[in-house]
Amino acid sequence: MIRLPYSTVIEATEGPDFFGFYSPDLEGFTGVGHSIEDCLSQARRGMADHVQTLSEQGMTIPATSPDPTIMIQNDRGLQAA
Repeated sequence: MIRLPYSTVIEATEGPDFFGFYSPDLEGFTGVGHSIEDCLSQARRGMADHVQTLSEQGMTIPATSPDPTIMIQNDRGLQAA
């Protein structure tokens, strides 16, 4: 089971071992990884750190999702060949 508190989008890039990720539910949260599994691991840790930073700065923390999704797609900036 994959446990993330917020939905996550993982985007493949032209590089075979480079992915970007972000959460549409958690403004300002982004990261990079070398595999899908790496992205998921980094997202889990990064989301906790991001929420802690928001809290420390007195910013609004979005509610966690009761049913978060994970979407894997090509980077929208890539053009079809």
